[in-house]
Amino acid sequence: MTHSHMDHSVRFAIDPAAAAAMGTDELRHNFHIPGLFAHDRICLTYTHYDRLIVGGAMPVDGSLVLETIRPTGTKNFLDRREMIAVNVGGPGTVEIGGESFAIGSRDMIYAGMGAGTVTFSSDDAGNPAKFYLLSAPAHQTYPTRHIRIGDAKRIDLGSQSTSNERSIFQFIHPEGVKTCQLVVGMTQLAPGSVWNTMPCHIHDRRSEAYLYFDLDDSARVFHLMGEPDETRHLVIANEEAILSPGWSIHSGAGTSNYAFIWAMAGDNVDYTDVDPVAMTELR
Repeated sequence: MTHSHMDHSVRFAIDPAAAAAMGTDELRHNFHIPGLFAHDRICLTYTHYDRLIVGGAMPVDGSLVLETIRPTGTKNFLDRREMIAVNVGGPGTVEIGGESFAIGSRDMIYAGMGAGTVTFSSDDAGNPAKFYLLSAPAHQTYPTRHIRIGDAKRIDLGSQSTSNERSIFQFIHPEGVKTCQLVVGMTQLAPGSVWNTMPCHIHDRRSEAYLYFDLDDSARVFHLMGEPDETRHLVIANEEAILSPGWSIHSGAGTSNYAFIWAMAGDNVDYTDVDPVAMTELR
């Protein structure tokens, strides 16, 4: 008997008034995604925020094939979707439609609608690849593209004096690889810096997901969410993700520096189309 290597769960969209009344357990149940990287498994969360799927694939003893899940409603996973996989583990290989790509640590690969079968594998079982998966509905096909971390558009921001010296790596941007709606990048905080995206902002026209990683086991990030005048927080460990609705701020501070992958889906790919929130507005 064959056992499926796929797990999936569904998250419904939460409105700000409901979130404001939630305690810690309810907030974590609705917005926090643990357990993304499990031995020889693909773990997916289908969300009702722009139909974004957030997941992880960690091949160890063999390769893992991305199979469809019931919420997609299609025979194959990519029949009506696009996907990005970002490797936050050891070196690995992604095969898409019969073509193989060597994906190093912090590299990503884009697969367009109808790209075919996707298979993940690790080069070394002792240092397995960890593919962070992001998928959104697509309306046309764009070609498969491998983007190395060195090819990403780098922007250095912040300063040591405000504890937010950081480098942003835009994997997907308007002048680069084409996607239907997925926009993905990585932020790396410098040693001694702990704050991300503060002063903060919201953007009604796109949902977002954060994967925090590069943290020691004992380190934590305090992720801030909620409406600007009704903030909440979630305590996040290494390699855990957060769902961020369009109405919510998405900011945080760590007990040490860290990195995170940010991904957005919606009807806007312009990075500057945000509503800034002044520090004096936060409650």
